[in-house]
Amino acid sequence: MAVNEYMQKTEDNLVHTYNRFPVTFERGEGVYLYDTDGKKYLDFAAGIAVSGLGYAHEELNSALKEQVDKLLHTSNLYYNTTCGRAADALRRVSGMGRVFFTNSGTEAIEGALKAARKYAWKKNNGRYEYIAMSNSFHGRSMGALSVTEHEPYRTPFEPLIPGVKFAEFNNLDSVKALVNEKTCAIILEPLQGEGGINAATKEFMEGIRKICDEEEILMICDEIQCGMARTGAMFAWQGYGVRPDIMAMAKAIGSGVPVGAFAVTEEVAEFSLEPGDHGTTYGGNPFVCAAVAKTIEIYEKTDMTGHVRETGAYLAGELKKLSETCGDILEIRGTGLIQGIRLKEPVGGVIKKALSEGLVLISARSDVIRLVPPLIIEKEHVDEMISVLKRILAD
Repeated sequence: MAVNEYMQKTEDNLVHTYNRFPVTFERGEGVYLYDTDGKKYLDFAAGIAVSGLGYAHEELNSALKEQVDKLLHTSNLYYNTTCGRAADALRRVSGMGRVFFTNSGTEAIEGALKAARKYAWKKNNGRYEYIAMSNSFHGRSMGALSVTEHEPYRTPFEPLIPGVKFAEFNNLDSVKALVNEKTCAIILEPLQGEGGINAATKEFMEGIRKICDEEEILMICDEIQCGMARTGAMFAWQGYGVRPDIMAMAKAIGSGVPVGAFAVTEEVAEFSLEPGDHGTTYGGNPFVCAAVAKTIEIYEKTDMTGHVRETGAYLAGELKKLSETCGDILEIRGTGLIQGIRLKEPVGGVIKKALSEGLVLISARSDVIRLVPPLIIEKEHVDEMISVLKRILAD
């Protein structure tokens, strides 16, 4: 059966919940993807900020192949050798206290929300409400949707979990106005990805931390997309000097292997989840944890955060130059290697045209081109992307 026939047969058997682009990728190398016809694409999406090490990374692949030959799965009824190494690595680079592995970012959010509720229950303070942010995105499960402020995602599944209020992102007064004796946690992304590449101000992050400290409220940071060196710090909150009580992560921590985690401080660990409160069959299995441990090892020894700061500054500079010559660009925003280009018109047509010219881009809402390339890109790849984008926007 020809490849195209096979893919059509596969598509016919799927539930159509994804709007897919008309391309079938077969392999990757470095920062490039190749389709089934051998066409080469420069990737500035990284599987939605997942493939920080790009594709066919020899050291990572060797570690995964070695683990496949040892052990794939045992369940969390037993210890395994890689889970401890991965947890220690995450604790070391995050400065958090304890780690719980999940299968995805959405599951990490669910665990974070449960940990906050259980903390309040054990403290016997009667708190159960959450404050989330405008333009937020935390996932598509019922709990994660409940703290996601985007009506098209929410409406078909309402009523969602009660006790959630939405404040205006970067407006501290709007947060203060919602705090009451029932608030157990405030959840936010230090840099919103899906919501349009919106970075929190230092004043906002520090203000949230101050409110939480004064009111005995937990601060939850969603680092699923902006974490793992993408902003130039291992986790975005570190760039603000503001540590959360609970942090959710996923995507790039496994370099393409499906894995998530949430981490808590020792204080939260002491007064929150106990055996039986939360669980996962696959979370923390030997294979995914081998990926996490090796990913962090590679990031540390190659100074990935330093590389991202340097390359991200170059990317931001080139985008600024592009905006000065292109009237369709309204704004450039972002940090490190998570950048957004806000256009006057919806960006769907630009993204489709870029794909036809061998450049992979994604959007953030309807009017922002989201640039989240593999973190290993070099300045020459930025130049290549800018050249294509300049040509497309000039048409």
